[in-house]
Amino acid sequence: MAGQVYAFERPERFVAGTVGEPGDRTFYLQATDESRTVSVVLEKTQVALLAERLVELLEEAQRRLGADTGDEPDDVDTAPLTAPVEEEFRVGTLSLAWDAESSTVIVEATAQSDDEEETEDELDSLRVRLTANETRAFVARAVRVVAAGRPPCPLCGLPLEAGGHVCPRQNGYRR
Repeated sequence: MAGQVYAFERPERFVAGTVGEPGDRTFYLQATDESRTVSVVLEKTQVALLAERLVELLEEAQRRLGADTGDEPDDVDTAPLTAPVEEEFRVGTLSLAWDAESSTVIVEATAQSDDEEETEDELDSLRVRLTANETRAFVARAVRVVAAGRPPCPLCGLPLEAGGHVCPRQNGYRR
């Protein structure tokens, strides 16, 4: 059976956001148009890599195809996620593409599979089409969301807890 595809052609809003306190946050991608909002859960590292790869995709489209991908977004969405935040699925894979005909970026988040025999076509997915400017605004917000967590240890780079942490670079002594 084919999975559900939540397709958004130029959504009103596509953002990365979180629910919870630093150290205990859940990361979401959320797409909204006039009649629906779809939220999917993913890892912090997936958000960071998505933002990084989107920048690379825009640069490559500009370099190879001469596409006008701009430099800075017109405005960055800083509003919280649209409530209620209800998880449709947990993201397993993210795919990116540049559509040269429409000069848009396509982001597809596919559900994580618990069944090894399940194919990609049987999994739910969120597909969003964005302009270069909308993509840059998404990236700017995603970078801020990722950076808003716990500060890293200056020695090992692992996140610092409120009470410090056992730093491997200090042979297990608390910092």
